[in-house]
Amino acid sequence: MTSPPLAPGAGATGREWPDRLAGVGKARRWWRTRGHDLDAQAELARRPLPLPAGLEIEWLGTAGYHLRYQGASLVVDPYFTRASLGDVARRRPLVADPTMVDRMLGADADVVAVAVGHTHFDHAVDVPAVVGRHGCPAYGSSSLAHLLGLHGMSGRAVTVEPHRRYEAGPFTLRFVPSAHSKLLAGLAVPADGELTCDHVDGLSGAAYRCGQVFGIHITVADTTIYHQGSAAFVEDELTTGPVDVFLAGIAGRAWSPGYVGDIVRILRPSVVVPGHYDDFFRPLDDEMGFSFNVNLAAFVDEVGALSPDLEIAALAPRRPA
Repeated sequence: MTSPPLAPGAGATGREWPDRLAGVGKARRWWRTRGHDLDAQAELARRPLPLPAGLEIEWLGTAGYHLRYQGASLVVDPYFTRASLGDVARRRPLVADPTMVDRMLGADADVVAVAVGHTHFDHAVDVPAVVGRHGCPAYGSSSLAHLLGLHGMSGRAVTVEPHRRYEAGPFTLRFVPSAHSKLLAGLAVPADGELTCDHVDGLSGAAYRCGQVFGIHITVADTTIYHQGSAAFVEDELTTGPVDVFLAGIAGRAWSPGYVGDIVRILRPSVVVPGHYDDFFRPLDDEMGFSFNVNLAAFVDEVGALSPDLEIAALAPRRPA
């Protein structure tokens, strides 16, 4: 078994350095071989996701999902108002386009809650817009509560306690302390720390700090679902297996040696559904692209090597109405 990923802020020393260097080489190889991702995504999307009658899971792009059951909706890590790479690089304010909420969730959606794993912009920009449109609570970290406070919605924020159960319509949520992959050459988490911006006009991409990171355990319709928004975790906290569906964030796994095998071993999922492999700088009205550093096709091989009986499927991305 490989060593568990380091907690955020921990340094890499001694025998950890060979793993970091191996991650660098792997990232370079993935850059050269990513051309198979489109075929892999199309093949996986043809495989049915085994869900009970009435339960639907829709992929919203990046780490975002829309779960529906008995007329109620749960939204996880919504990111609809896509910022361009130029917007982020120039530190322009990233503010949600409220029209995208209905275009992505449907005008008749009854959203009972939003759940957020961490507050980087590609997970949190559109949370205030969803909360404002539906008047629902948003569950997550103190950084999420601060973000909602900037938008005048402090009363809608629920700062979660780790492992406590929260009921939201037919959904039961439990937040598991987790980690974010160290995307900066395996050494650091980008935009780490708490979100402390004091005005919405200052909410550039860099201002959307990561905050505390959670995996999200969801129970609905006698089905267990685990959402992991980034390719790292804290092994001692993860005691939730087995699960039926693993919504696996795979961005950044090049910098988290052993991530796939270790988390699958603990969660023991019936089916693995990869996510967060799309190009999130591309508008949702455009054809989906693939992130340069993820390599979906290689992930399929990695999961297949763990067990030939482990199911893997993918969801076609939701397009705006």
